[in-house]
Amino acid sequence: MLAMMVPSQAFLSFYSYYYVDKLGLGIGLATLARTIYLVWDAVNQPLLGYWSDRTRSRWGRRKPWLYGALPAFAAVFIGLFSVPDGVAATAAEGGLALFYWFLAALVLFETASSVIWVNYGALLPELFAGAAARAKASAVQQGFQMLAILIGTAATPLLFQRLGFGGMSFVYAAVFLVCMLAFLRRLREPPESRSQPPLPFLQAFRVTLSNRSFWIFHLANSFAQTVNGLLSSMIPFYAKYALGIPESQVSLLLASVFVPVIPLVAVWYVIARRLGGLRSWRLALAAYGVSAVPLWIAQGLGGGIAAGVCIGFGLAGFLVTPAVLSGRIIDLDAERTGRRREGVYTAVGGFITRSSGLLSAVAFWIVGLLLGYRSGADPGPHPELAFRVLISLVPVGLLAVSVAISLLYREEEEGPHDKPQEAHPEL
Repeated sequence: MLAMMVPSQAFLSFYSYYYVDKLGLGIGLATLARTIYLVWDAVNQPLLGYWSDRTRSRWGRRKPWLYGALPAFAAVFIGLFSVPDGVAATAAEGGLALFYWFLAALVLFETASSVIWVNYGALLPELFAGAAARAKASAVQQGFQMLAILIGTAATPLLFQRLGFGGMSFVYAAVFLVCMLAFLRRLREPPESRSQPPLPFLQAFRVTLSNRSFWIFHLANSFAQTVNGLLSSMIPFYAKYALGIPESQVSLLLASVFVPVIPLVAVWYVIARRLGGLRSWRLALAAYGVSAVPLWIAQGLGGGIAAGVCIGFGLAGFLVTPAVLSGRIIDLDAERTGRRREGVYTAVGGFITRSSGLLSAVAFWIVGLLLGYRSGADPGPHPELAFRVLISLVPVGLLAVSVAISLLYREEEEGPHDKPQEAHPEL
């Protein structure tokens, strides 16, 4: 998680700022690139999950894919933030070279990311059984994620001010490779997970897509995940236009959101153990929505830091609780089919929730269009209002929808394994 999230968070937080505000790419073209990527993502994510489940090797199902994606991910991440000057200059001249560079880098980066996230995401329900074990593993995992998010957000402005965006990308690519190789050396996949013959292709997806609980869970999460994307990508804009603080203080604002999450994941672990997967998940979604309200009224650096601490509580809950319920959905499927299919479930669910990227991009485009923001070169008459709406009002609305969808999940579908229980000693 540390390896993946350092560069991924730097990407989520600053790719829009880099291409739109720094290089001058129009938000309409940026939205178009994101839409094209999602069409591609709709094809590759489910296939990657199915192929991963079918992989048979002496190293396991997931490790060969993870090793193979490492150099591609590092190389494309560097290319994404190292736009040549000649390409960047075409934005001011009305050319499309910057758009094509962005589109190609985005598709390649997200493809490499998909390979890693699908295979990594399939490991948690394989390695940990039961709600208590999964809640604990998820809390530890999210603690490292918050450390990575803190590095990827708060340290990134300091790095690109000193080294440029290209220099920053080399540093994070090196961090990714070192941490990922350390993880893979110690990873031992359970042998029983690859001993069962896989389901045929069409049957595997038919069973997955006919699972009502699966759809409700991931649709609700997709709206909440959109808030994660908006929060990460809009903070640099929010700091500049709404709070009026210099770029050098953006790290403090980002730290105020993500540092408190590290201890707060322990609080949500206790909540998940007491309430079970379903109720703790619903509570986290509601808390996340309420915690976005202070961002609307914050003023200056002090107000922004206070609002950041508030939203960190809701964010921590959303990071910890879904893994408990998701694991139970996969367990129930395995009981019905006799097959463990974490790869397919992770991939298809990942596509649904990652469609939040399109929701985030469309929200940016619509609000910018309505309030006059086009790019850093043409911020329009109301940039402060635009980014207050994007970072507060839009998240509150999205999370209200998320809570409403979560209420459709039937209480009786949460089995006894979702109730608080002790982890197995061997885990």
